[in-house]
Amino acid sequence: MYVLVADDSRVMRQIVIRTLRQAGYDWKIIEAADGQEVYDLALAEQPDLILSDWNMPNATGIEALTALRQAGCDIPFGFVTSEGSQEMRDQAEAAGALFLVAKPFTAESFREVLEPVLA
Repeated sequence: MYVLVADDSRVMRQIVIRTLRQAGYDWKIIEAADGQEVYDLALAEQPDLILSDWNMPNATGIEALTALRQAGCDIPFGFVTSEGSQEMRDQAEAAGALFLVAKPFTAESFREVLEPVLA
């Protein structure tokens, strides 16, 4: 698996990557620091999965997802974000996201949302 992890905080990207490894996912990871990088890297690198923060500079995660879908890109996309309101979950699902994991997260919370995606 080749995965794009996006968050404007480098520390948070490292926490996400460490938690994925703790969950048993030893994937090749590339990183993005904002929504524009998510869009550019997704199209250039064609990862198998995108895990993105919602609130980032240059373009939000939801804007990046919307732009990717409009460009015909159907890479599986999930959010890892500090807010997990039902409104955000509904907006994410409507835009084509497969899941939303709210911070703080655990290895188990990643397994719960990723196992159906990987099956």
